[in-house]
Amino acid sequence: MTTSPPRVEPVDTPMTHKQRINALVGLLLGMFVALTSATIVSNALPTIITELHGTQDQYTWVVTATLLASTAATPIWGKLSDVFSKKLLVQLSLGVFTLGSVLSGLSTSVSMLIGFRVVQGLGLGGMQSLVMIVIASMFSPRERGRYQGAIAGVMSIATVAGPLIGGVIVDTSWLGWRWTFYVCVPLAVIAMVVVQRTLNLPVIRREVHIDYAGALLIAAGVSTVLIWVTLAGKSFDWASATSFGLVTLGLVLLAAAVWVESKAKDPIIPLHLFRERTTTLATIASIAVGVALFGGAVFLGQYFQIARGYSPTAAGLLTLPMVFGSVVSATLSGRLITKYGRWKNYLLAGSVIMAIGFGLLSTIDAHTNMAVLSGFLFALGLGMGMTMQNLVLAVQNTVEPRNLGAATSTVTFFRSLGGAAGVSVLGAVLSSHVTDLIGQGLRAIGITQTGSGGGAGLSNLNELPAPIAAIVRGAYGDGTARIFLVSMAMAVIGTIAVLFIKEVALNTLSGEDQRRAAQTAADSADAELTQVLAGENLDGMDADLDRRVVIDPPVEPVDRRS
Repeated sequence: MTTSPPRVEPVDTPMTHKQRINALVGLLLGMFVALTSATIVSNALPTIITELHGTQDQYTWVVTATLLASTAATPIWGKLSDVFSKKLLVQLSLGVFTLGSVLSGLSTSVSMLIGFRVVQGLGLGGMQSLVMIVIASMFSPRERGRYQGAIAGVMSIATVAGPLIGGVIVDTSWLGWRWTFYVCVPLAVIAMVVVQRTLNLPVIRREVHIDYAGALLIAAGVSTVLIWVTLAGKSFDWASATSFGLVTLGLVLLAAAVWVESKAKDPIIPLHLFRERTTTLATIASIAVGVALFGGAVFLGQYFQIARGYSPTAAGLLTLPMVFGSVVSATLSGRLITKYGRWKNYLLAGSVIMAIGFGLLSTIDAHTNMAVLSGFLFALGLGMGMTMQNLVLAVQNTVEPRNLGAATSTVTFFRSLGGAAGVSVLGAVLSSHVTDLIGQGLRAIGITQTGSGGGAGLSNLNELPAPIAAIVRGAYGDGTARIFLVSMAMAVIGTIAVLFIKEVALNTLSGEDQRRAAQTAADSADAELTQVLAGENLDGMDADLDRRVVIDPPVEPVDRRS
């Protein structure tokens, strides 16, 4: 994109505190809707696939399609927020998401559902980045800590509430699975209305040239890589011609994207952001955190249901200690950051605690005491609460207001990318390890294994003889521990990256306040220059010169030769 100097509409008055709080409520409602809808389908998928006569591969793609679209779209939405109305973009992303939800509910085949889930993902990618960008525009980095608890609470509760709501809807005969998509539509409409009535950010008018080539290459490259990590080990081997072809294509597309972005006058992801150490290290930490959190947390539900025999609803409730820990630590650390203006100690402590939490979870098996396990999850939640939002805060605090959207979405983008890769890679690790453990268990009781032991799972567990079912449960219980061990290693990498981030004092001005101050300074300088060029200050300048001549007479030269 190429831009000319920004021009703001005549009405450019700061929002009052009440207006900002009301707008925050609307934004968090939109975030809750988007995140809930992303997870609500998980418990409904078996029913959906059965009624629409889908396959196991299509089962995976119903989830993957949304993940691909949201991850690829995140940096594009973020860059658009730097040159277009943030309010309009928030409403547009909510509208796209709502349209995708309605169309998904109307699907008559799995192929249609997958296509409409892509539309949902495009809107979800916008909400993931735009909400944080708008909050940064309304609140200063130091003031923002006061609201981190609410943000973390919405994110955590949505993650747990989604599967719970989905399970209830599917189990309610007079609703059916289509309402897993319809139920969030009214909330999305309410969020759009609240945002329309309360969000009052100035609209920046610029001449814009869209960087279409960069956007296309980034989306294509990221999608290719995510397709590879999602399907490798399932649809084809990791070491196969298909795998090699996808990796090569993805790397070529991403290399081309980097080259295009380096030449673009206003790129989707400004490469100069990575010259700042904080942004680069926060990006590395975000990838590691994404792999650890998304990859590890996804398999908790499977552990509770297969290894421990709990229902989907109960499995969701058992993750509440992690949610509670996240909300508590985000709230407390946020308030302390606001009070003292220091943030690195909390970010580093959160990274260390998160690594410890994963380390503790790597010791579990199919018989771990549930009270002890709840303590481990609470520790993980404490680390999550101090890490997730503070990584974004560190980056937002160091970039210029004009790059706020691009920088925020870049961190979010790499965290989502890490999460997508983590789910696939850790899933492959779990599948392989579980297969080996089941094989060992069957051989121990004198049964020769025919086929993949990993195919025995929740769908046919109740049909297996009790001794074999116990072996399968034990394999999933012991195998999940390895997932958390890998997650701990990734969390340690994130901790090392955080350790080298340089702490910069938190700015006390919001993104809009900084932009407004810069605009005022620029207007003042322009007005002064205009006056000089017009000769309006020449008399004053001559008088000042005369005074200097009288006050400061010429000094006689000193002969230093003597």
